[in-house]
Amino acid sequence: MGTKHQSSSSSDPVTDPKKRRRVGFSKIDPGVEANECIQIYLVSTKEEVDDLDRYCIPPVDLNQFFEEDGKIYGYQGLKITVWISSISFLAYADITFQSTSDGGKGITDLKSSLQNIFAENLVEKKDDFLRTFSSECGYVQSIVSKGETMQQKTSNGHKNDLNNHLKTDCYDVEVIRVVGTMLIGHLYSRLVPLVLLLVDGSNPIDITDPRWEILLIVQKKIDQQGDNQLKLLGFAAIYRFYHYPDSSRLRLSQILVLPPYQHKGYGRCLLEVLNNLAISENVYDLTVEEPVDSLQHVRTCMDVGRLLVFKPIQQALDSTIMRLKQENLSKKSQPSSFRPPLSAIDDVRKALKINKKQFLQCWEVLIYLGLDPIDKYMENYRTIISDRTRADVIGKDSAAGKKLTEFPTDYDEEMAFVMFKSKTIDSNSIELEENQNNQEEQLKQLVDERMKEIKLIAQKVSLPAL
Repeated sequence: MGTKHQSSSSSDPVTDPKKRRRVGFSKIDPGVEANECIQIYLVSTKEEVDDLDRYCIPPVDLNQFFEEDGKIYGYQGLKITVWISSISFLAYADITFQSTSDGGKGITDLKSSLQNIFAENLVEKKDDFLRTFSSECGYVQSIVSKGETMQQKTSNGHKNDLNNHLKTDCYDVEVIRVVGTMLIGHLYSRLVPLVLLLVDGSNPIDITDPRWEILLIVQKKIDQQGDNQLKLLGFAAIYRFYHYPDSSRLRLSQILVLPPYQHKGYGRCLLEVLNNLAISENVYDLTVEEPVDSLQHVRTCMDVGRLLVFKPIQQALDSTIMRLKQENLSKKSQPSSFRPPLSAIDDVRKALKINKKQFLQCWEVLIYLGLDPIDKYMENYRTIISDRTRADVIGKDSAAGKKLTEFPTDYDEEMAFVMFKSKTIDSNSIELEENQNNQEEQLKQLVDERMKEIKLIAQKVSLPAL
C-alpha cells in the first residue's frame, strides 16, 4: 500500500508557527422523538395497507418505548409506518430512512424497540403480513364461538331513530364472555399492543391467573352480497376477587373500544353487560380500577339513571333535599353532613352492586337534580360540595399542632416514632399558614371542576328519552 508524501519545499504545518491545525467537532445527534416519526394505522383489508387515508391511531405516548429520553438516535429522514390488522391484530412496520450514522448517542435498535410494543405480533415480512388477511380471517370468529353470549341486539352504534329503515346493511352487536386461561391468553396477547398504545399508564394483565375474564363486543355485519363479516369493536378485562365469607367482588381492570368505533355507545354497552353480570351472579359489589375521566363520566351517568328509579333510597333522598332547602349553611360554623344513611348505601350495594365510593359520587348528582329551581339553592349546594372536597383533600382534622419525633427502641430505631400534639408555635405552623392561601385556591379550583362535572351529568340524565 502506497503512502502520500509532501514535497520537501512545502512547510511543515506542525513546525510553522503561522499555520495551525484546525480541530473540528462533530455535531451531537439530537435524536428524534418517536411520536414525531411513527404513525400507526388500523386496517381491515390488504388493499388498505399503504393507504395513508385510512384511520390513523392517535397513541397516548410512543416515547416511553424508546431509550431513556424517549428519542430515536442515528437516523436521518426516519419514517416508521405501522399497520395493524383489525382482522388478526398482527402488525407490520414499514421503516424508511435516508441514512444512518453514530452521532455520539449510538444507533437505536428499531426492531427491539418495536418489539417492546408489539412483541410476537410484529410480522417481519410485508408479504407474510398481507397473507394474514386471508389466513387469519376467522380469528375473531374462532374466539367468539368458544365464548358465552351475554347480550345481543340489532344496532348501528347509535340510538334508534326513524331513519334506521333507510340503511342497507344489518348490524348485529353481541357481547361475548370469554373465560379460561388458554383462550384468554391467546386473545389478550394480540390485544396487548393496543392497550399499551391507547390506555395511558396501562400494564398487561397476568393471563395465567384463572380469575380473569374478558368481555368482547363484536359486530356481525351482513353486506349486500350476503357475506358475513365479524369485527371486534372492543373489550373489557374483569378480575374476580374473593370476598369473605362466601362471595366475590368484580373489578373492571381494563376497558377499550377501538378508536374507529368510539363515541357510538359500545363502551356503555360493555358497562351495561357488566352491571347485569354483577347482579345476576349476586357478587358483593362492582368496582373500577383507576377509571379515566371519560369512563367515570359514562359510568356515573349510567348509575345515576339507575338510582333515579331505585325506590328504596327515595325517602332518604327526599329528606336530604328538603333539609338542604330549609337550612342556611352559610351561617353555620361547622360543616353539615348530607351523606346518605348507611341503610341506603347497603341497599344500593346489595341490589345494584354499586360500591360505596361510587354511590357517594352519584348521591351528589341526585341531590342536584332534586333541587328545583337549582339557582335558588345553589349557594347551599356549593357549600356541601366544598365541605366534602375539603374533608377529602385536606382532612377533617388539621395537621397543625401535631409533631412527630423519633423514639429509640431495642427493636428498630429507624422504624420507631411518637406523634403528639404540641401547643407551642413552631416553623411548621408558620409554613402551614403561608400555604393556606394556595391551599384555598386549589380547593376552589377542585370545587369548580366538580360543579361543572355534576351539571354536565345532570343535563345528560335529565334529557327526555329519544
